[in-house]
Amino acid sequence: MDVRAENCNVFYHTEGGRVPIADVTGKAKALYEARRNRVPIAPFTDDDPSLGMADGYAVQAELVKLLLADGDTVVGYKAGLTSKPMQTMLGVGQPDYGPVLGSTIYSDGDEISVSRFIQPKLEAEIVFVLAEELRGPGVTVADARRAVSGIAAAMEIVDSRFADWRIKLCDTVADLASNGAVAMSGRLVPLDGIDPRLIGMVLARDGELVDTGAGAAALGDPAAVVAWLANTLGADGIALEPGHLVMTGALHAAVPMKAGESYTAEFDRLGPVRVRIVD
Repeated sequence: MDVRAENCNVFYHTEGGRVPIADVTGKAKALYEARRNRVPIAPFTDDDPSLGMADGYAVQAELVKLLLADGDTVVGYKAGLTSKPMQTMLGVGQPDYGPVLGSTIYSDGDEISVSRFIQPKLEAEIVFVLAEELRGPGVTVADARRAVSGIAAAMEIVDSRFADWRIKLCDTVADLASNGAVAMSGRLVPLDGIDPRLIGMVLARDGELVDTGAGAAALGDPAAVVAWLANTLGADGIALEPGHLVMTGALHAAVPMKAGESYTAEFDRLGPVRVRIVD
């Protein structure tokens, strides 16, 4: 991941004019410690409600540097805020994104310990896997479809390092778009003949229906999420690379989870992905 130093020179507006976002490094270290110690911190927007998306990305870039220095790797990206209700709630007109870290990947049927998180919730999503480089600007939905090797059933564990999920846009962006972990089916399905907008999903907890969704909940078309992400990253000189995962966004409202529960997300055409939650 090309985390460039200039990404940290982000500004926001105040009544007195343009000033640098205060203490980017300190904010990143606070989030780093919250992730490591599983102790939430106060939202950055408590002290400065004017902080926005650009400020969040400045902190995110510094936080990623700290995590990569620990030996972690970026294996893809997640898009958040891909549904209209979530965008409306946070007052934005586009998604946000964060890296998917190698240390957070689980397989179908794995046990996931709640002790890794602070206040985890579960979301069923469609994940795309890149077969070739995809670099913006100018990437179309058709380009995105051609660049992927296939799609798979997945569940994302979202988590917030901010107390009580009391987040605004800057906070969630800084916090790697609230990413916690990803559980992914081992079955990769080619996109040929499949319209991901029409893929239905049923989520069950301990065999009981929790929620349903369809691919169109993710920006109207999950492939459009991949194109958006490629173009957004491309503006910063970053490309989606072969093998990268792209988590395309929740198909339903996030579900709080706790130890002792088992979840199955069954997707049309893609099959199931299952996880068991433990202490």
